Amino acid sequence: MPAQDTLTVAIRVKPGASRTRVGGCFDGPHGPALVIAVHDPAVDGRATEAARRALAAALGLRPAAVSLRVGAASRDKLFLVDRPGPQMSELLRRLRDGSAE
Repeated sequence: MPAQDTLTVAIRVKPGASRTRVGGCFDGPHGPALVIAVHDPAVDGRATEAARRALAAALGLRPAAVSLRVGAASRDKLFLVDRPGPQMSELLRRLRDGSAE
């Protein structure tokens, strides 16, 4: 069976945090969502862009591999991850549980 080309990740963005942090779980409208706290305010898409970059960094990917699918004006978003590696699902589970190193 061929590898999955994209993975959809539900995210809950918390803008205005003292520092960027990826981890934790939020029961959002798209199902269990990974929590990403960002320093940037929710103005002109700055928090969304910061969350996109933070997700890419947490997954060890380049920012261009992560794109917004749904939720430009919402704290609850869906991001698409292009060409996720085989360990991606386990890493996301650990991030949601707060057990990733």
